[in-house]
Amino acid sequence: MQSGRSFFRLFGSLGLVLTLAGFDSHLSADEAQKSEEATVAAAGAEVPLGEFIDQQIRQGWQDNEIEASASASDEEWVRRIYLDLLGRIPTMEEARKFLADESPRKRSVLTEELLEHEDYVRNFTTVWSNNCIGRGAPQRVSRTGMEKFFREAFARNRPWNEIVVDIVTASGHYEENGAVNYTLAQLQNADEGVQLTAMTARLFLGLQVQCTQCHNHPFNKWQQDQFWEYNSFFRQVGKIDHRKLDPNTGRMVDDYSEVVWQEFSGPVYYEKRSGVMQVAYPRFQGLEVDPGVGVDRRVEFGKLITQPVDGAPAQIAQAMVNRTWSHFFGYGFTRPVDDMGPHNPASHPDLLERLSREFVAANYDVKELVRWIVSSEAYGLTSQYNDKNKIDDPGAGEVPLFSHMYLKSMQAEQMYDSLIVASNAHKSGRGGWGAQEEQRRRWMQQFVVAFENDENDESTTFNGTIPQALMMMNSELMDKACSVERGSFLFESMSSPGNEAQKIQELYLAALSRNPTKTEIGKVQKMLKNYGNQRLMGYQDLFWALLNSNEFVFIH
Repeated sequence: MQSGRSFFRLFGSLGLVLTLAGFDSHLSADEAQKSEEATVAAAGAEVPLGEFIDQQIRQGWQDNEIEASASASDEEWVRRIYLDLLGRIPTMEEARKFLADESPRKRSVLTEELLEHEDYVRNFTTVWSNNCIGRGAPQRVSRTGMEKFFREAFARNRPWNEIVVDIVTASGHYEENGAVNYTLAQLQNADEGVQLTAMTARLFLGLQVQCTQCHNHPFNKWQQDQFWEYNSFFRQVGKIDHRKLDPNTGRMVDDYSEVVWQEFSGPVYYEKRSGVMQVAYPRFQGLEVDPGVGVDRRVEFGKLITQPVDGAPAQIAQAMVNRTWSHFFGYGFTRPVDDMGPHNPASHPDLLERLSREFVAANYDVKELVRWIVSSEAYGLTSQYNDKNKIDDPGAGEVPLFSHMYLKSMQAEQMYDSLIVASNAHKSGRGGWGAQEEQRRRWMQQFVVAFENDENDESTTFNGTIPQALMMMNSELMDKACSVERGSFLFESMSSPGNEAQKIQELYLAALSRNPTKTEIGKVQKMLKNYGNQRLMGYQDLFWALLNSNEFVFIH
């Protein structure tokens, strides 16, 4: 491998620009009545959901006088759908197969195939395990147990309401019932369930209530008593840490933890800013629960959160729809995605309501929700904006209109797994699967920044900082990715038949899921001549450049 300076020269020599770029007033009374009746009849017959989604998004374009971008090319779309559904880029063979398919239905067919792929389960297991317990392993929390719970749930496509109820009501051994690890992760501090209350509201209800533990919310209807009413549902949560004797050392060591039910009845006491003590009883959306002895409040809470609210779909349905839309577009209908309410109006309220209602009617089928979203016109658009939709930039604080696909930075797991797929880096050199998984955890932690707050938030996207860029360029994983050892992608590619243009094409297809342009091929071939008899080093440098490009790092 050449020095970093040579790599930067390589970008210049190649010229690789891998960026992403009313009614008529003279109507008679009879005509007016008929027109009104027709309008009422039309409103009563709902258009199909897919058409409704596209209509609602298009209406936003029209109202804001913008023009949507063109549809994404097959090369752009296939990379996007693999990253969003499987958490990795397609293999070279998968990309090549899709691009060669001439069927007009190939996108919907591929979507169905990916929804049944084992990596779909793995990807969403990772996403929701991270949401519930973070990327690390909090003390007395079993990541293995949490992942097992979600893996089984997504493999069976269990209804989302059942998953949430199981999580918020879970008790037992942290590996025998993996759902309890969510609760254990929120009980790291002796805070009487404050963090558990705040995280449950944010993650599963899309409500930010954490600041109301001390005072009334300044911008919405949330009052201090409502936080403690929620908190009273979690006062019966107990935690037991078990220890055992290590026969080798003769010392007591950690064994396992469990969540248990503990008796708590009556009100929760809290102090107002004025110093006056107040009481709060278990109450959700105005619905009260018996605060007496023997009532399992978490079980009652699980029942309440699945009920409609004032005729609207259950809050857990709206929260999941909003969060899932954000997963695929980079932005939800509200910003942030977990702060829903009248104080923070949704960008497309009617669409959010209809999707939530249909989600409930479909028995909280997560795969069905995914199908609706990825088959929409908006999801199929290119990430390249035009002169007429430049204002559609949520990153600059604008309301998202979804007139083009927004760029999303890969999460740490997506980056790692995509490098593995592109390069077969896990097969080059030494080290078994266990060693590779340990390397994966160490590598990802370099991209995790934990903020010190009640929710232990993490920043995990690749935001282009200099330390991140240097780590990417000089990491052990990148060295393996560009290795020519037996089993590596470069070794297999360079050892297979084919001319120079074909080998260049394979590198682009493996890294970027697209074929190089004629201009790119010409510039690469010109660059390779400068390597003389060391063409292999030239291919290494080219692959290194592709894997470190913005086009690889971003989902577009």
